[in-house]
Amino acid sequence: MKNTIIAPSVLAADFANLQRDIEMINESQADWFHIDIMDGVFVPNISFGMPVLEAINKHRDTNKILDVHLMIVDPDRYIKTFSELGADILTVHYEACTHLHRTIQAIKTEGMRAGVALNPHTPVAVLEDIIQDLDLVLIMSVNPGFGGQSFIENTYNKILKLKAMIDAKEAQVIIEVDGGVNNKNAKALTEAGAAALVAGNFVFSSKNPINTIADLKEITSK
Repeated sequence: MKNTIIAPSVLAADFANLQRDIEMINESQADWFHIDIMDGVFVPNISFGMPVLEAINKHRDTNKILDVHLMIVDPDRYIKTFSELGADILTVHYEACTHLHRTIQAIKTEGMRAGVALNPHTPVAVLEDIIQDLDLVLIMSVNPGFGGQSFIENTYNKILKLKAMIDAKEAQVIIEVDGGVNNKNAKALTEAGAAALVAGNFVFSSKNPINTIADLKEITSK
């Protein structure tokens, strides 16, 4: 049986009841907390900053990974800060990094696992020369910056191409997918090669988020 990683996106939580929603994730079968940090420059939206991340880290089950996705320009400025705030994985956007190899090495120097995110228009081939240095690749299956968007069908092809690259290079890389993940496409995503699924609105807008997370685990384990 596969053990697909389910990573609820805290961006879709109820910010007025954030501790409640963090505790829900703690009690659920979720594996990771997925945290989207947006600056209003790289993407048009602004999410939460350092104090909120600090609060999430304070209340989360530390057996669950803190998976931080930076949708910001010049992420190098904040690498050490996110390490200090408890990030286990730090993912930066290929499109935001002028010197990607240097950024990846800086993330690892701070003791975190290093990920690179690709926007829908960015081909996976851009990672060929760096794939063996990565721990994770995040395929955006919607345009970054807003929740609740429709899933982009070309995502399956990108996952297949990325999985072939990883296998050819004998790299140890987790493929993560973020955007429009639900119980209708989760199985197909894992069959294509995804090992981690980010789910935001699908989890937090459901009547029973704990059951919804459990359903995603069950659907993708077969």
